[in-house]
Amino acid sequence: MTQVIPADGGLQTPVELDALAASAGIAAEHVIPYGRDVAKIDLGALDPGGQRADGAGDGDSDGARYVVVTAITPTPLGEGKTTTAIGLAQGLARLGERAVLTLRQSAMGPTFGIKGGAGGSGRARILPAERMNLHLTGDFHAITAAHNLLSAMIDNHLHHGNDLDIDERTITWPRVLDVNDRALRHIVTGLGATIDGVTRQASFDITPASELMVIMSLATDLADLRDRLGRIVIGRNRSGEWISAEDLKAAGAMCAVLRDALEPNLLRTGEGAPVLVHTGPFGNIATGCSSVIADRVAAAGARDGGYVLTEAGFGADMGLERFVDLKCAVSGMRPRAAVVVVTVRALKAHSGRHHLVSGKDLPEGMLQEGVEDVRAGAANLLKHLQIVRGFGITPVVAVNVFPTDYDSEIEEVERIAREAGTRVALCHPVTRGGEGCLDLASAVVEACREAGDAVSIRPVYDPQDDLRTKITKVAVLYGADGVDYAPAASRLLDDYERGGFGNLPVIVAKTPLSLSADPGLKGVPAGWRLPVREVRLAAGAGYVYAICGSLSTMPGLPSRPAAERIDVDVATGDIVGLR
Repeated sequence: MTQVIPADGGLQTPVELDALAASAGIAAEHVIPYGRDVAKIDLGALDPGGQRADGAGDGDSDGARYVVVTAITPTPLGEGKTTTAIGLAQGLARLGERAVLTLRQSAMGPTFGIKGGAGGSGRARILPAERMNLHLTGDFHAITAAHNLLSAMIDNHLHHGNDLDIDERTITWPRVLDVNDRALRHIVTGLGATIDGVTRQASFDITPASELMVIMSLATDLADLRDRLGRIVIGRNRSGEWISAEDLKAAGAMCAVLRDALEPNLLRTGEGAPVLVHTGPFGNIATGCSSVIADRVAAAGARDGGYVLTEAGFGADMGLERFVDLKCAVSGMRPRAAVVVVTVRALKAHSGRHHLVSGKDLPEGMLQEGVEDVRAGAANLLKHLQIVRGFGITPVVAVNVFPTDYDSEIEEVERIAREAGTRVALCHPVTRGGEGCLDLASAVVEACREAGDAVSIRPVYDPQDDLRTKITKVAVLYGADGVDYAPAASRLLDDYERGGFGNLPVIVAKTPLSLSADPGLKGVPAGWRLPVREVRLAAGAGYVYAICGSLSTMPGLPSRPAAERIDVDVATGDIVGLR
């Protein structure tokens, strides 16, 4: 049946935004309505005395209970982390707990491609759905505009004499667009007459892959945003010196474009739980987490013992590692528990006996009862539990139940988790909403109580480690035997060290579909090495990222994109086909 999104987003009456904000502990004076059902929250909501949670705050009586939702290695179909996080927020509310959820904003590229929207499903979804999955309050458009402003100023500088002596062969700053468009991956700009600019090779990324998206997600206030924008490195001059956005006198105007987008957006779940939606960094090459500011606003509102729930992209190997080593290092917040989402189908896939394809139905063999397949894929779950515990965080396994699961398979997952010494709860967020996540909510409450007041986490590497040591330690976390660098990548690492960037954190950009860099290796691969083919500097965001294997920062559309199904009923204004 075609899904219909009414013109009012599925809301029969306008939301009382002040009341919604109050449920998140946010005073009405900080609410800036954006239409009838969405609001911006101004940065005055950041309580100077309550910006940290748990181990960095004043203890259990004043600090929020911070919980991160992660997962095992996902399949191409996704395992429902966002849906589970929404269901958990609703479940906690049903238990009488104050809970605020922070999520990334949906990108329009995937919405119009294969994946569809990213605001949950069924009885665990974000409202208004069409705002969440399309424009929301225009934050992504602001990031696109600010990013492309810098691109334009680079080319304008080249055209007008190049006073900074920029070596155009070293320019790494692309243009961006929030649409999947493979034809823009490699382009030539400046074609035409001399007045049309300098002819050079260039490229487009999708907007979530912009360094500005990560900067927005990690900035702690407007001053920090302005400073990070100035530190962006776009290339080098012919003497080998780094050229920044500040050198081009572009950072100030970029900050002006982004000022309002720095404020998080207030939405709600279908059961009325408050949600702060803000930023959407590309999970492969960036943090894959919602913003530090959203988490701090939520923590300020929940400082009297409430819960702040957030999500880290992909599995615990990628998303949780970056959450700990980058986001928590900036925010000062410390999670008491990590919900590890697992599905029967994912464990079956990690048996290595089935092949899943994004956008396709499950293979017939996976629809058959297969306890042995679940048992064979369980090593992946156990590895992720080991990773979570390695950070010093208490794990809670959430079994996201699908209608195709057999009772025997679900019971096997529960047995495996319990034998690993982990709390485990079944959840049914899509079909039963918060009521279907009560057991999970209770398990999270118990885990947070067990963690106590003195919460600490253990990063993977020391900030003083050199870049290669940091990359190696992350690779070992994945299970690699070592790291192999392409010659060009190795030379750039040396350049970054000499240029004063050796103290930055690192991100390993690899496939999310395997613990290794090869998406075809399931379970817990052994006997492999991490192949680093390229390294890039994100000086404004504050990290160096190592690209492993084949990775595109501008996705393409499938043969039958979701955009073909989306339309507007002109008689009612309802959006149809958006999912």
